Amino acid sequence: MTTTTWVEFSDVSNTDAPVRGYLHRSASNADCLILTHGAGANCRAPLLTALADAFFAAALTVLRCDLPFRQIRPHGPPPFGNAERDQAGLRGAVAAMRRVSAGRVFLGGHSYGGRQASILAANEPEVADGLLLLSYPLHPPKHPAARRTQHFPSLQVPALFVHGTRDRFGTIAEMQSALALIPARTELVAIDRAGHELMTPGNREGFVEQVTSRFLTFAHATA
Repeated sequence: MTTTTWVEFSDVSNTDAPVRGYLHRSASNADCLILTHGAGANCRAPLLTALADAFFAAALTVLRCDLPFRQIRPHGPPPFGNAERDQAGLRGAVAAMRRVSAGRVFLGGHSYGGRQASILAANEPEVADGLLLLSYPLHPPKHPAARRTQHFPSLQVPALFVHGTRDRFGTIAEMQSALALIPARTELVAIDRAGHELMTPGNREGFVEQVTSRFLTFAHATA
């Protein structure tokens, strides 16, 4: 049996923001996956919910959580200067999940959430056993020279990137070039005809199955 509940952990982060979100808890002492949202969303985003349900069905424990900026700001993007606080919130989420299960802990997120997860892992390689980065925002739309890859050469954690072929934040070719900067094992999953949001009503079933299968295979190889 598995259950999905709203949880709050208030004693695992060095920020004033607790870890809050939905815990899809497996009955087995399974590996854990933490998923968080982009700059304009929250942990109830359909993308996170669909993937959490699928990984949950595959016997992983999943936490989809709100970043600290979203806890204090119900709408809109993160305020300037909040990145380190959001990374601290992810660190707290990992600490909470390591108390929930003895399995491995993988850290992931969509867009801004994934970027913060990757920066945290680059600075603290022991924080997670692997990364799932959905629509990594490689550069702002129409500004391909403003690459967000400064930390890539320091990334020692295996990372699976999932990217749409129509993503305005980076082309597949640009992503392939950027991933060459990462010394850790990486894999790029291209989602045909998908934009930055990745999942649409028309591709939902195939998308969820593809991402779940590829990440489980990737995680198995990471063991």
